[in-house]
Amino acid sequence: MTNAAATPSIPHAEFRERRERLLAELGGWTGLVLAGEADPSLHHPWKPHAHFEYLTGITDEPGAMLLVDPSNPVPSKRATLLLKPLNPEVEKWDGFRHELGSGLRAKTGFDTVLRTSMLGRLLLEATRRSRSLACLMPLSAYSSPVSADLAIMRAQAERVPGTQVADRSELLMKMRAAKSQAEIACIREAGRVTAAGFAAAMKGMRAGMNEFDLQEAVEHAYRTNGARELAFRTIAGGGFNATVLHYHANDQVLKDGELVVLDSGAKHAGYSADVTRTLPVSGRFTPRQRELYDIVLRAQAAAIAAIKPGVTLAQVDAAGRKVIVDAGLGDAFIHGMGHHLGLETHDASPDAPLEVGAVITVEPGVYLPKESVGIRIEDDVAVTESGHEVLTPNIPRTADEVERAMAR
Repeated sequence: MTNAAATPSIPHAEFRERRERLLAELGGWTGLVLAGEADPSLHHPWKPHAHFEYLTGITDEPGAMLLVDPSNPVPSKRATLLLKPLNPEVEKWDGFRHELGSGLRAKTGFDTVLRTSMLGRLLLEATRRSRSLACLMPLSAYSSPVSADLAIMRAQAERVPGTQVADRSELLMKMRAAKSQAEIACIREAGRVTAAGFAAAMKGMRAGMNEFDLQEAVEHAYRTNGARELAFRTIAGGGFNATVLHYHANDQVLKDGELVVLDSGAKHAGYSADVTRTLPVSGRFTPRQRELYDIVLRAQAAAIAAIKPGVTLAQVDAAGRKVIVDAGLGDAFIHGMGHHLGLETHDASPDAPLEVGAVITVEPGVYLPKESVGIRIEDDVAVTESGHEVLTPNIPRTADEVERAMAR
């Protein structure tokens, strides 16, 4: 059992600080952050856009919006939470929602909570004051629909002469890239739960079991250790399937002599862990497997050693990739060294050097389909003032550690 009172979380005060920082960064520009709509059929769990969750912590209000209006003369109205109107008939089916009032303000941590039906009036007032509208949501490629906030801003600008619409979509990307201590604690806790899943996998691995059985062992351990969500779909590929980067069928029988790439992660308080280990079905690596495994492990160590404030992901990649290239396996390393990690498994990733607080994955690999061998080793690493900290240190990593864990 987990102690809910002791587990890390993000307090209302931190969400408020994030909104205050965004207001300061915007200057006089008005912005809108959208939670997004739910699937009307309710066939799939709903999650808000990560920008909205980052600024509000609210995960149960489809259609919600955050209006940020730095020029508003009333400080309590500079960040306004807008929720969809109540619909008693729908809520009999989908769940009770709170009326506006002090209880809802206390629950959300906002001074001003209104309904989305007020957006037109509020946005018009803000536009008349500032004549400056900022797009904060991610922009779209030409082949995709225009981002929802840009569509709203364009429509409003047409109705107020002299209004500018500008791209400020980098602001939230940059803010999210540098995690607070509370966020890092949540990722560390997700890593702790993930370690329990990998321990179950190493304990239960045996020839003749199905890849899905391995997946289920990992995910069951997550649930019994307090996780209610996966960071992403678990990859459990044995033999040739280990050479497929995003293999998801997980339906083949595991055989002695094969390696299994197990790529999985739990979530805690919305924050993801992302870990990969490569495990021998028999519990022991063959000499060839160990040779390849040690090359990948050295590459990971070199990449992690390069992590410090001010370096780029490209520099981290180059440090680890050199080990694999020098071993003559450059063509077998077919993906990047890692990515930012946070509210999303592939988290906000501004084109900028790493700052203190950034959390990234480090995941070198080699894939040899002709040998039916794939090897990947992945851990989650935070950038600290003095260099770095591995947030997933308790999952066996070296070949000897893996064999000992599986022998137990």
